[in-house]
Amino acid sequence: MAGHSQFKNIMHRKGKADAVRSKVFSKLAREITVAAKMGMPDPNMNPRLRAAILAARAENMPKDNIQRAINKASGNDGENYDEIRYEGYGPGGAAIIVEAMTDNRNRTASDIRSYFTKSGGNLAETGAVSFMFDRVGYVEFGADVADADSMLEAAIEAGAEDVVSTENGHEIYCEQTALNEVTKALEDKFGEPKASKLVWKPQTPVAVDDETGEKLMKLMESLEEHDDVQNVYGNFELSEALMQKMTG
Repeated sequence: MAGHSQFKNIMHRKGKADAVRSKVFSKLAREITVAAKMGMPDPNMNPRLRAAILAARAENMPKDNIQRAINKASGNDGENYDEIRYEGYGPGGAAIIVEAMTDNRNRTASDIRSYFTKSGGNLAETGAVSFMFDRVGYVEFGADVADADSMLEAAIEAGAEDVVSTENGHEIYCEQTALNEVTKALEDKFGEPKASKLVWKPQTPVAVDDETGEKLMKLMESLEEHDDVQNVYGNFELSEALMQKMTG
């Protein structure tokens, strides 16, 4: 997924997930609570909640933490989060989408704007860059569950539209309305996926030079580390040389 996938792989190889484990759990818990509040607290009856729980399990979040997050949805703790999408341009004009959950819109908007400005980019109006992305379903499996050909065959049979298989795993894309159906079919064959969710997939990824690429990755990392930010997507592609440099 261009900037998003490359960023995720770099952070994984750098051990970034372990360094911010508590922050990761906090974001996952927030998504679980919001999903449970919006629908039923039963993941079998609430696709968004089920997706949130899958993501939590993939990060080895303890069962007790997951259950506490679900229970908070029916409590009266006063926590209410707004879901907001920010769109902007990073260094080199790369398009970036930021999804956030916040209990203070002004604080979050100010922080996100400052990250874009400091990087040499700028925050834009909602809709300014999202037309360059498609909203699609996304299912992720580890590389060890199947070889590329087997995964491709199973995914197409399940109704998926595209599969990207690398040494890091399998990324399956489908129409957003088919996400639950595709996930269920693949889960029956390969077991529980690492992720099943809606994402922003760039229509035409744009290659950037290494200097711009480093600036973009710093911006992505700053955004990702903000407490209110749930997901960050970009439409840029890094060179293999820069990928090696940043993970080596």
